[in-house]
Amino acid sequence: MMVGIILGLIITLLFVALSLSAQEQVEMLPFGNFENWASRQIKESRLIGGNTRTLYKIGGPWGSSNAHAKAFGVDKVSVSVRPEKRGDGYCCRMESMLEVVTAIGIDLKALATGSIYTGKMMDVVGMKQSSDPNSAIDMGIPFTKRPSALVLDYKALIQNKGAVFANAGTKVKEVGGHDEGHITLILQHRWEENGHVYAYRVGTAVKRINQTTNGWVNDFRLPVQYGKPNQVKPYEALANNRHKTHNSQGKMVCIEEVDWKPDMTPTHIIIQISAGSMKPFTGCPGNVVWCDNIRLAYAN
Repeated sequence: MMVGIILGLIITLLFVALSLSAQEQVEMLPFGNFENWASRQIKESRLIGGNTRTLYKIGGPWGSSNAHAKAFGVDKVSVSVRPEKRGDGYCCRMESMLEVVTAIGIDLKALATGSIYTGKMMDVVGMKQSSDPNSAIDMGIPFTKRPSALVLDYKALIQNKGAVFANAGTKVKEVGGHDEGHITLILQHRWEENGHVYAYRVGTAVKRINQTTNGWVNDFRLPVQYGKPNQVKPYEALANNRHKTHNSQGKMVCIEEVDWKPDMTPTHIIIQISAGSMKPFTGCPGNVVWCDNIRLAYAN
């Protein structure tokens, strides 16, 4: 009798597993396993030390906060995203770091928050983008599917200290507050009128990472909510100047979200994973978020 009960349980569990498998399809995003990185060597200007830095690029649909900046003929490289060994392969490491540049004997400090996203950073960032880093990022990529969840592996080291603001000045200003990492997915239906790019928000999925994890959180699942949440958190709200893109004339403009439309077909997807959640040049040095195996799940 006991053998029959055990056999029945095995058959039941097998049926449940097969049923769940039949109900969902999971697809790895291109370059979402972080096994193939490109890199190039860039020599910084002699005025700030003349060091040679390695600038890493993920490839495919992914951009990052890594940047080659050039202002007044001075070349500077910022690397807050890099590959890191994980088992027999690699993962992506994003770190909030206080960069210090010494020029003519003066230390200039800037807070850089490690971040990856679906989109594209300008090849060389200039003075026009220095006060608004988002203006250097064409955020989001074409996408027309309706996933049920974002799935990934992640781990985090979140500091228990106040945030600071540093924007290439000589001083670091303490601003307080607890900086958090985040995982965000936004589905938009975009269109253009008179040079403006508008969007309906189709779907949203957001995870704030507010504490250090105990190692890797594997197969973390973040469900996509279609339409307006019952209680909209500030970081889920519609935005008019958070993200930018090129319009049909090649001009960088804000993506103006105007309403929630859960039943519309998306035209673009924004996925962003970051070691911080605060405004540009603001955050907590030492925050680190790692991610790997970024996938999208679809209900059959």
